[in-house]
Amino acid sequence: MIDLLLSIIFSVLLLINFRLHPRFGVNTFQTIILNYPICIITGLLFLPENQHFSLDLSETSTLLAMLLGVGFVITFMLSGISTQRIGMAMTSLANNMSLVVPVIFSLVVLKMSSSFDTLNYLGLILAIVAVVLSTFKKSESDSSNKKENIDWLLPIAVFVMYGITNTTFNYLNAKYVTASGTTIPFTLTILVGSVLIGGIVLGIRIIQGKEKLVFKSLVAAVPLGIPNFLSFYYLLKALDAYQNNGAFVLPIYNIGVIVGSALVAFIFFQEKFTLLNKIGLILAVIAIGLISYQGLF
Repeated sequence: MIDLLLSIIFSVLLLINFRLHPRFGVNTFQTIILNYPICIITGLLFLPENQHFSLDLSETSTLLAMLLGVGFVITFMLSGISTQRIGMAMTSLANNMSLVVPVIFSLVVLKMSSSFDTLNYLGLILAIVAVVLSTFKKSESDSSNKKENIDWLLPIAVFVMYGITNTTFNYLNAKYVTASGTTIPFTLTILVGSVLIGGIVLGIRIIQGKEKLVFKSLVAAVPLGIPNFLSFYYLLKALDAYQNNGAFVLPIYNIGVIVGSALVAFIFFQEKFTLLNKIGLILAVIAIGLISYQGLF
């Protein structure tokens, strides 16, 4: 449970970083791309003495992990575009609702449901309701400003990509990492894929004249990259600790990030919540208890 809590804390730190970027005039796109090399450096520092990191491109697990890294960057990009064109509410909702995909995959495909009982399933249902209510915001856009039809596909794309990446993350961890105990090398392999695709995208935008590297982005990448890696690392350790039961771990992780972020937003950023948001947060706490009571008691 300690690993899961640490994963939630570092994930909330990521959101705090993004929340502070506008205040300090940070280019979030550049910072996202540049944070991945920082993640790799952090991972190498955490690498146990009895393990080493190398890329064996002849191994299926290496190629799949690198493709997953590409998927994470694409998901970040889609999330950014969707936030700009549709709004934070729908994008956040699509992101958090995606937890349904890996949970169902864990229950149906990985057969991790042996310890799941009626209370756990009730908690899962409440978790979905809590996500909807706690992320719901009234639209701030002008209703007379009609969006292009294709823009409304963006939240769907975010939902699909987050669902795919989280499910793949859980599956690869179950198939390749648990038996070998190579959590950090596996995570570093994922990040290499992220660095490669991120570098290509950034390079193209610089050549096109759409981006100009600024030192502030590199500086901001450090406090973003360190918790980014650690959130990955401790989530993998949490999955290992609970026999890769994504149906148990992932809902708690997602709801925990929502609750933690809400508390930070309220205490430090004085953000206001609607009645529905407050009800959602209360349901989230109840859902966590129902989903995880076997591990807590």
